[in-house]
Amino acid sequence: MYDLYTDLVERGIIENTSSEKIKDLLNQQKIAFYAGYDPTFKSLQIGNLFAIVTMKRLQQAGHRPIVLVGGATGMIGDPSGKNSERNLLDEETISANLCAQEKQLRKLLDFENPDCGAMVVNNYDWFKGMNLIHFLRDVGKSFRLSEMLAKDSVKSRLNSEVGISFTEFTYQILQAYDFVFLFKEHGALLQLGGSDQWGNITAGIDLIRKTYQKEAYGLVIPLVTDSQGKKFGKSEGGTVYLDPEITSPYKMYQYLLNTEDSMVIKYLKYYSFLSLPEIAELEHLTVSAPEKREAQKVLAREVTKYVHGEEGLLSAENATKIFFGEKIGNTPASELLSIFMDVPSITLESSKIDAGINILDLLSITPLYKSKGEARRAIAQNGVYINNDTLSNPELIIGKEHFIDGKLLILRKGKKNYCLVSI
Repeated sequence: MYDLYTDLVERGIIENTSSEKIKDLLNQQKIAFYAGYDPTFKSLQIGNLFAIVTMKRLQQAGHRPIVLVGGATGMIGDPSGKNSERNLLDEETISANLCAQEKQLRKLLDFENPDCGAMVVNNYDWFKGMNLIHFLRDVGKSFRLSEMLAKDSVKSRLNSEVGISFTEFTYQILQAYDFVFLFKEHGALLQLGGSDQWGNITAGIDLIRKTYQKEAYGLVIPLVTDSQGKKFGKSEGGTVYLDPEITSPYKMYQYLLNTEDSMVIKYLKYYSFLSLPEIAELEHLTVSAPEKREAQKVLAREVTKYVHGEEGLLSAENATKIFFGEKIGNTPASELLSIFMDVPSITLESSKIDAGINILDLLSITPLYKSKGEARRAIAQNGVYINNDTLSNPELIIGKEHFIDGKLLILRKGKKNYCLVSI
């Protein structure tokens, strides 16, 4: 019999639980559980993906995931893990973000399974008509100020220069009531969240006990960081988002491909559905043949495929081949721009291209070469490429016909020094 709890422990996924009973709850019962996301942006990011993958693991074991999107709490702002007050979003922005996030979630969890199909709920639905006086009387009376002040998320802000507003201070009450509502209406016995949510989760467990004299449970997973302690998914090029219009499959693939040896096995345990013996084999290869980067390749493939599907993975792998010199073929300019987003570029007036420009003149005004003489010598040594094809003619006149989709020309010096030329 599959031991879900032990698998989670051995993967390092469980950081803390509210009760030892959770082991039997996960292994011997089929329960409803929930995790929440506030709509602070129109796309979830790869850090959020860890909780989604964990929800998927529980779902595969027969448990029903409830995804709470915070239409109400998103208007308040969770102080957990934040050292300053959040900027409040308007209702229109929150609504658009919610729709976009739900669309992503429906691709990542199974919503069709009759026994454990996922469901999405919005806490704005139960908060929007709530009377303040009744809320304070029925819910607020169960909270003791000393306990609220003792929460780490509150203490850290109280001791900072920026402090904490009453609005964010009350967030833990709203999230606690979310758990009460889902416990009552949907039978949710367990809340899943990041370790920074521990105080909010235990507040909900306490409120259920006080309200219904019954037990509910909490399970927190680690916050994913790199070897420097920075949040996973934060790169020099910005956050790695799940929306392919913001972060292309290629960019996600490359980010994962560049994972440090010291972190790749941990990420495979967190983010992939490979078995632990399969991951152990990759760990052995990371030690015995680190130059092959087999574990990184598997991580990049597994995560990109899960988020973007087979088509997205194929696109990412093709883009990677193009970046390392393979034929461009029929790849559109829009996709090439995504592949070469971070390389140097220049823009030319359309009239200059219409008249034609000598390749040496063009190369000499790019960051690739300091002079026409240097460019000529590189051409003679077969070291210059146009759209990944070797250039042999130093007298070539570049016209619009050389530009992909009439928009983009890719120049390469050596193996991977690129410059984009756009009109």
